[in-house]
Amino acid sequence: MAIDPPLGADDPAATSRTLLGLLPGLLPGLLAGGRRPHELSAWVRDGEGMVGWGCVAAVRTDGPERFARARTWWADTVSRIDIRDEVGVFGSGPLAFASFSYAAGSPAGSALVVPAVVVGHREGTWWRTTIERVDTVDSGAAQGDSLARPAKGPVATPEPHGAIAFADGARSGPQYREAVAQAVGHIARGEVDKVVLARDLLAQAERPIDARLLLDRLARGYPRTWVFCVDGLLGATPEMLVRLERGLVTSRVLAGTIRRTGDDEHDLALAGSLARSSKDLEEHEYAVRSVADALAPHCTSMNVPESPFVLHLPNVMHLATDVAGRTRNGDSSLALAAALHPSAAVCGTPRAAADALIAQLEGMDRGRYAGPVGWMDAAGDGEWGIALRSGELDPDQPRRIRIFAGCGIVAGSDPDEELRESEAKLVPMRDALSG
Repeated sequence: MAIDPPLGADDPAATSRTLLGLLPGLLPGLLAGGRRPHELSAWVRDGEGMVGWGCVAAVRTDGPERFARARTWWADTVSRIDIRDEVGVFGSGPLAFASFSYAAGSPAGSALVVPAVVVGHREGTWWRTTIERVDTVDSGAAQGDSLARPAKGPVATPEPHGAIAFADGARSGPQYREAVAQAVGHIARGEVDKVVLARDLLAQAERPIDARLLLDRLARGYPRTWVFCVDGLLGATPEMLVRLERGLVTSRVLAGTIRRTGDDEHDLALAGSLARSSKDLEEHEYAVRSVADALAPHCTSMNVPESPFVLHLPNVMHLATDVAGRTRNGDSSLALAAALHPSAAVCGTPRAAADALIAQLEGMDRGRYAGPVGWMDAAGDGEWGIALRSGELDPDQPRRIRIFAGCGIVAGSDPDEELRESEAKLVPMRDALSG
């Protein structure tokens, strides 16, 4: 799309207004816009967060410098916005929603989107931010800046997409099980301590898939996760890579998983066994250590709990640890996310050896699955999760979506158990698609 003629050097490129409002309801249900997924943005947990629609500015970056180029582009864009925020809460004002590829060499690259309209809710406060116009500055970061206007006219109601047909992606179930067995062999030979192997499924619907419908189902079914949508990538992640608010850094680490049975008494016993499992505790320790080591250079002080807790989700239970700290040098939330990616929770350890083994055994490009996804505000504060329990809509085939799941493999991993765990982690997206 063409960009409007640039304004004068001393003129703002946009006007952003944030006003208090009263818009009670489940946030995904407030999304406007049509079926075009690049026009929808969301970050919602337990009824709070933000949803956005329209696109006044967007950029794609790729390669090893994709994070740095994205930060530069956002700083340049913010510098040319006249910001008037009457609310002043975490998440108000102009926002950039973004997701990044797992691998630097992936053609998926990254996508940053600045919505024309954002509706937010936090601790009883509702607000609405509207950006009237943006002329982006070519900072050398962009590989194709674009400018769009929010859709005009009546808002279409999401329509069901009908029956879904699932098919194997890069690996069938038996082939994934064999890849896990090979990974265990590499671990036994001392080549890696842990490696995370992912798999994908392909889904085809009868009619075009409306992202709003999936987001609404995910928010209702998995309220304790972060339900996200950026440029057609959507899901419900339980893992907070990093959150930065006024200098306070937090990161939730998940590693070690067991499937729920639906029987509360039995699940309580399973939670106890998970908390005592040497295999799962080892996997979790690797993940916590990788996050703490990555954050340490950026923090003046840190709190790393000695023992994990068990996080209960509708489909699985995880060992979880919340790491906290205070920033040292004013880094933005995106800079911290870049420093943390990829953590042992989605790659393995040692990182380089695990990454090489992933490329050898997975047989697919992860795209933006398992990469950082989230949002940041004009000051650089924000929240970045890991794009897990997710799917990516096909931009050329609106009836298609590719969904993902991955498992951490360590010395005690059993290929059959890991296959079952991957099936459990596919449940949120399968349920959202199947209704």
